Amino acid sequence: MTPAKAGDDDLAAIEKLGQARKRLKDEISKIIIGQSHVVDDLLTAIFSRGHCLMIGVPGLAKTLMVRTIARAIDLGFNRIQFTPDLMPSDITGTEVIEEDKMTGGRVFKFVKGPVFANILLADEINRTPPKTQAALLQAMQEVQVTVGGQTYELPRPFFVLATQNPIEQEGTYPLPEAQLDRFMFDIRIGYPKPEEELQIAKATTSDVDVQISKVLTGPEIMQLQQIVRRLPVSDHVGRYAVDLARASRPDDETAPGFTKEYVNWGAGTRAIQNLVLGAKARAAIAGQYNVTCNHVREIASLVLRHRIMTNFHAEAEGITPDKIVKMLMEHVTEPKAGTYA
Repeated sequence: MTPAKAGDDDLAAIEKLGQARKRLKDEISKIIIGQSHVVDDLLTAIFSRGHCLMIGVPGLAKTLMVRTIARAIDLGFNRIQFTPDLMPSDITGTEVIEEDKMTGGRVFKFVKGPVFANILLADEINRTPPKTQAALLQAMQEVQVTVGGQTYELPRPFFVLATQNPIEQEGTYPLPEAQLDRFMFDIRIGYPKPEEELQIAKATTSDVDVQISKVLTGPEIMQLQQIVRRLPVSDHVGRYAVDLARASRPDDETAPGFTKEYVNWGAGTRAIQNLVLGAKARAAIAGQYNVTCNHVREIASLVLRHRIMTNFHAEAEGITPDKIVKMLMEHVTEPKAGTYA
């Protein structure tokens, strides 16, 4: 299959998305210094209707970054600090008994929890037990929650950003593989460059109130998300995503030797969907209509690193999932255009 030809409306829509990304980054850069690639990764996920897991040490402005994006997009934002005693109802909401002033009787009333927001920051999600972590599963997958047998729709668009602290493991509850798979991207955030840290130190210790302009609304975000999904993908690009994911599975006949040696469990079908969708969004926010294998490579680590489970042999030799992804991209060849009918 060859890529569909772009119409004037499609090209105008892609141009609009590229301009929206530029305006968003301009506004975000008023507060967030550096971390440009992280902002791009977050915007890619938002325009793909995906959720993100962000891993980084404390003090790297993860919360501020998400709050700033929410302000620039004019979306509702809530933050939940996950703790060992947090209950599922603290996230989804709970039913309370309320007296009906008209009849004098008592009725149950549902009080919405913080999950009812457009952007939800789940801070240190690995600090709460699995029962509470699972309260987010239905919200992330189906954009709704069920309480007391009643299902409630969440506001659209809906985006979950969960953070984890990589340096403290005591008293934590690692996310199960099924929940990890619900996150489209696993974003790793590192320290800023020296000149960026100097700018941060100067900017955050001065008495200046920076104002963020509203760039997009919720309905506009949903429209741009539809534009991303309408972007065509040629078969050879889709096949490249399939080949990457299948090569990560040790029991697959196409898996290379290092996968069989170091990997216990590889990426599933949802990873292929996210590779294709993420490549579409990556192309669109760059103002490009044609999705290429290079766009798949750009987001491959984000999509695959948390879906590849290495074994003890890999741990002993210092082989991380990130190294496995890098080796996969070196091993898997890009299919030729027009090869697949």
